[in-house]
Amino acid sequence: MRQALINKAKLLKKIRAFFEHQNVLEVQTPHLLNAPTTDVYIDSIGMSVNSEIQQQSKFLHTSPELEMKKLLSQDSGDIFQICQVFRDNEQGSQNFNEFTLLEYYRLNFDHHQLMSDVAELVKVLGVCGEVTKLSYAQAFKQFADIDIFNTDFDALKLIAKAHDLSTDFEWIEDLQIFLFTALCEPKLTQFPICFIYDYPAGQSALSKVEGRIAHRFELYLSGVEVANGYDELQEARAYRRVFDRENNRRQQLNKTVIEPDASFLTLLEKPLPQCSGVAIGIERLITSID
Repeated sequence: MRQALINKAKLLKKIRAFFEHQNVLEVQTPHLLNAPTTDVYIDSIGMSVNSEIQQQSKFLHTSPELEMKKLLSQDSGDIFQICQVFRDNEQGSQNFNEFTLLEYYRLNFDHHQLMSDVAELVKVLGVCGEVTKLSYAQAFKQFADIDIFNTDFDALKLIAKAHDLSTDFEWIEDLQIFLFTALCEPKLTQFPICFIYDYPAGQSALSKVEGRIAHRFELYLSGVEVANGYDELQEARAYRRVFDRENNRRQQLNKTVIEPDASFLTLLEKPLPQCSGVAIGIERLITSID
């Protein structure tokens, strides 16, 4: 146990040294928020506070993303944060209700520049091996012989059925994600450091979209997904569209419709500067290094 604590402390020290060298500022943002996440597949942990005064509902943050973007909108410059995050209803051997997240943002970076920066970081932290970059389309073609951008929902269901996989999905992007996990991810174990980038627009989350392409990436270390990065949306109206879309889907799934954080949208009436950001799971990163 002591050695594990020492290893994590050393890793965090290296992370901070990496960012200090690049003049990226460490920040802290609130963990206890007024609004839960609107993400369809991530659930906030809620609680009641001030019960002896005036009871209020608060929510533990699932990510520091929006709070950090509030700082970016107020000219913080490049920033990073290492913090605990909390998510309800997490399932699977790699998912936990509480875990440590590194999140950082670089101004005037696109997602390709950020991938290069993340690759430099993980190498500094002790991950060895060649860096591989595959587009989402390349990965599907190479590992599953699927032209993912030109295969419709019904055809993907037939492919899933041929592999004895579930076809019980409401939206094509969910089936795409499922097929990537089942057919492509197992092949990524051969790559020590692998970036998958340029996802279908339907999987854009909070990244910029150009045509059918969402400018985002995921990082896999020997087949384990450890990071998720975006060329970030900049304008309030773009975020409103995403929040509205997520709430429409939450409603279809009989989940609670969430009122987006009004203070965030107000601040972004002045658009974010051009930037790209990434979230990296520290526990998964440690396991990959070990």
